[in-house]
Amino acid sequence: MYGLYDKEGILRFVDSDKDACIAYAELFELGITNYCLMDLANETKEVNDINLDQNLEGYNN
Repeated sequence: MYGLYDKEGILRFVDSDKDACIAYAELFELGITNYCLMDLANETKEVNDINLDQNLEGYNN
């Protein structure tokens, strides 16, 4: 999955096809220096379950 962000960091387009993201940029005349194409599949991180009650116990006075 790829995400196309503009120079302000706003997500403009998401697609599984890299070429489709580039075509979007060309359609809206975003120059190569005005967007960033990121591979979102490599940006995912594993999140562990956290028991908030247990973690807040030490801070509860």
